[in-house]
Amino acid sequence: MDFDKRKASTLSLINTPPQNYSDKSPKGSLDLPILPLLTLLNSHPSYFTTSSCSGRISILSTPTTTSTPNKKAKGGKWVLISHDPVDPISVVDLLFNPSSGFDEASELVFRFEPLIVAVECRDVESGSKLVSVAVSCGFRESGISSVGKRVIVAIRCSIRLEVPLGGSGGVLVSEEYVRFLVGIANGKMESNRKRTDLFFEKLVSGGFGGGGNGVGSGEGDELECAEAKKIEASFGSLSESREIGDGGSTEVPVNSLSIDQLVVSGEPTERVYLWGHSACEVGNETKKKVLIFGGFGGMGRHARRNDCFLLDPISGKLEDFNTQGRPSPRLGHTSSLIGNLMYIIGGRADPSNILNDVWLLNTENSQWRLLECTGTYFPSRHRHATATVGSKIYVFGGIHNDSIYSSLHVLDTEKLEWSEICMQGERPCPRHSHSMVSYGTNLFIFGGYDGEKALGDLYSFDVLTCLWKKEDMAGRTPYARFSHSMFVYKHFIGIIGGCPVRQHYQDLSLLDLRDCLWKHIRVNSFGKELLVRSSGSVIADDLVMIGGGASCYAFGTKFSEPMKISLRPLACLTDTSAQMLTKQVNYRNEDPQKTKNGFTKSPAIIYEKLSDETSGLKLGNEGMYTNGGHQGVVSHFVLQVEKKYAKLGKDLLKKFGWLDLERRVYSLENGLHICFPVTGQFCALYDNNQHGAHAADIELNDPSLLEKITSKGLLPDVTISAALSYLITCGATKILDEVVRVKKSSSSPLKMMNDSVTLLINEQGFPAELLEQLPTRWERLGDIVLLPSTSFKDPLWETISDKLWPTVAASLGTQRLARQGRVANTGTRDSSLEMLVGDNGWVSHRENGILYSFDATKCMFSWGNLSEKLRMAHLDCMDEVVVDLFAGIGYFVLPFLVRAKAKMLYACEWNPHAVEALRHNLHANSVADRCVVLEGDNRLTAPKGVADRVCLGLLPTSEGSWVTAVRALRSTGGILHVHANVKDSEEVEWSKYVSSSISDISSSEGHQWKVSVEHVERVKWYAPHIRHLVADVRCVQIDR
Repeated sequence: MDFDKRKASTLSLINTPPQNYSDKSPKGSLDLPILPLLTLLNSHPSYFTTSSCSGRISILSTPTTTSTPNKKAKGGKWVLISHDPVDPISVVDLLFNPSSGFDEASELVFRFEPLIVAVECRDVESGSKLVSVAVSCGFRESGISSVGKRVIVAIRCSIRLEVPLGGSGGVLVSEEYVRFLVGIANGKMESNRKRTDLFFEKLVSGGFGGGGNGVGSGEGDELECAEAKKIEASFGSLSESREIGDGGSTEVPVNSLSIDQLVVSGEPTERVYLWGHSACEVGNETKKKVLIFGGFGGMGRHARRNDCFLLDPISGKLEDFNTQGRPSPRLGHTSSLIGNLMYIIGGRADPSNILNDVWLLNTENSQWRLLECTGTYFPSRHRHATATVGSKIYVFGGIHNDSIYSSLHVLDTEKLEWSEICMQGERPCPRHSHSMVSYGTNLFIFGGYDGEKALGDLYSFDVLTCLWKKEDMAGRTPYARFSHSMFVYKHFIGIIGGCPVRQHYQDLSLLDLRDCLWKHIRVNSFGKELLVRSSGSVIADDLVMIGGGASCYAFGTKFSEPMKISLRPLACLTDTSAQMLTKQVNYRNEDPQKTKNGFTKSPAIIYEKLSDETSGLKLGNEGMYTNGGHQGVVSHFVLQVEKKYAKLGKDLLKKFGWLDLERRVYSLENGLHICFPVTGQFCALYDNNQHGAHAADIELNDPSLLEKITSKGLLPDVTISAALSYLITCGATKILDEVVRVKKSSSSPLKMMNDSVTLLINEQGFPAELLEQLPTRWERLGDIVLLPSTSFKDPLWETISDKLWPTVAASLGTQRLARQGRVANTGTRDSSLEMLVGDNGWVSHRENGILYSFDATKCMFSWGNLSEKLRMAHLDCMDEVVVDLFAGIGYFVLPFLVRAKAKMLYACEWNPHAVEALRHNLHANSVADRCVVLEGDNRLTAPKGVADRVCLGLLPTSEGSWVTAVRALRSTGGILHVHANVKDSEEVEWSKYVSSSISDISSSEGHQWKVSVEHVERVKWYAPHIRHLVADVRCVQIDR
């Protein structure tokens, strides 16, 4: 039965009169709240609904045993079911009424289940469009099944709730708790309704229903494990005939490449059933392997992973490369290899925990290390892209919640310092799920997702000049996509896979960097690959593809098998541009006809066409030196012309787009010669050797023609061939641009501030010595730029403060500006930060997925304890009660509650400003119900005998509260985390002192405990030879 027949049959059942209609749902009919939505979906020619539920609150009683041996228990019965919010009092009466009479051998479960609609679609494309809209409206677990006889989409989300209420005939929770659960469920029902209404509105606004094929383009909100679903509705139809036979496509001598499945040994293949992982090539030139880290999937229950594997693409052997101290599980991160060191940057640990940490793996000794990087603040992100040039790692784009980035950050791995590059030129728009590679000193970015649609643009970035350029190469541009793979092989940049998904084949797009031309090759499919969020690594002449896939939440998950594609057939494409042109001429079996200027027509005709299509990427067959393997070092060229021919040379270069407008024209030999910067396209056309080879053949009809056009201007009908011959006749020579002179140098914020303030003090007649007080570095706290306390200290600055501070703020690109002061050396450690521009000092900072908000003018923020916060967050405190004696704004309180899942936490703090921020942060992170805030001196307010764990995070020492900490522990003991600043030469003695002191205190408090220091964590250098240490002290009761 085809789609139309199935749809007609289903709709005939749905349209049955109500008195005769019945389905398998508990109430036997369609849910009224979503009837308009179902009607709208069924009115579209490409969809019809097969099952649905608008969302419900229910209580189900299920039997735990069966009276009949060898038979399964029955499904149970509904105690309550409602598709609308429910009354808490009614639910309490239902559960606690003595006449309810629940079965003794049954379990009661309270549930909220959100909307779910199953829709059969005419084809994969229409299914993808529907999923895209659903996802953008918050139904983030919507998915599409694998291609088969039927294409089913499940529209759903994860805001469900399931809580056991009791068993064995009784309710085991309190009435208050039931009312609490009902309140949560009603809130989820309201959220479900808003998402459903938004979904309906977007379908209507997108022309849905009534026979249109379009679906309104949604926001394309990102998903953790369902990438193949996010196909933007605006793509339109992408048929095979269009892709292969598209006009302007450059055919190549290679008909197709084949995919070979890798047979994995050593470890189960399922361990590399992943997506969103990272991979890089390690080893020497003779023996390279693929190093794989993280991702989603793996054996057993699919989850985020932090496993590390080595795969030999020749033998297929998969080795476990796991060691102690690994990063937390994640996906959407990146890995970059510099020497034998692999750097892991960012990623997503879970939907609320987006990372910005940097981890280092020494591949020789298998040691992991969390790096503490200085410099510019690097925001948390995932689905970004990285590429290396020398010892630096460049990071572009990515996403964090609703923020999509367009910034370019660079990590100097030698200094471990972040910086954000001030960029010039044609900058890419914000995007995520794109790809980036390096080639010499250029970065290339392709594709991605901007929040509304997939992108198909190509940008280059010169790391020497800090200039972006949008490239418009000759040939057919690859189709727009995201979550694809990008690689470098010899002088090619390759792109493969991504969304939208190609069902029956893969299209490998190659950018030939010699002639700036796109070429396309079909890769034969064996039907098992889904190259979405996969990794591509070039090992020798093979492209090794690991992982990739998509999740269809209602119908299963699909992963790609490991595979490799031989790139060796591309060797026939490695001829130089001149050789390729010669081959094209000879292919016609005719003699190249000479023009009157001595050039064959074919190259000129070919490049006449290309000149209108090529942007002039500064790469040509003479514009590049190769430095081993496929990495090149890009060099720039200039055309040196005698001064008397400078006007003609410039006009010719500008006419055909050969003048590189991003570099400056300059003179040599005291002005006798003028040097014009030229593009890579011109370099491919112009050969200095033509001076000797064609000098005798070049005869202008009018001997004085050159002088005439030099004085009167360029002839309007000059051709490329004629232009090249004019330049040769002028004696123009292409030479290497030894010093690249950028026309518009990138102005750094520091230079902009210096220039602006210099102008200001000159207007006021102030001494130039004041400029020595301008800061050379500053920090960012949220959206506030913090100037150092030593800047602008002269009293003269205050006389022009109304002009000075707005000027500085504008130079640094901020709306709020502040100057740091010393943290007050008091027990409350108040901030003395001074706001210079902006109304208030409240700022928000997200770290490891935790939101910290506080008034920076009243509270300090601890930047240097990131690793210790992470360490506490990774503890398992599920069943523990924790006491934090120095809570502050929640530095360790929030990691304990949000990440370590502490059962209950008592937070002691005596700074009222910090208490205000702490209470705010507890609510902002939805953990206020598990925390008791105790304001005041902890020696008076701290609880006694309740804690499994006590945190003493005060510097330079917390010794004044050690007695309080011991009293807070349970009588059976527990763990103390004791912070202090200690001389590096006294660490051992300090550890012994802590152990003996805690032992003495416990004895004086009447405890018989064995006290030992299990571990000493070195957090950071606090000052020269002074370390911030944390001693983990375990107290265990001694059996009497």
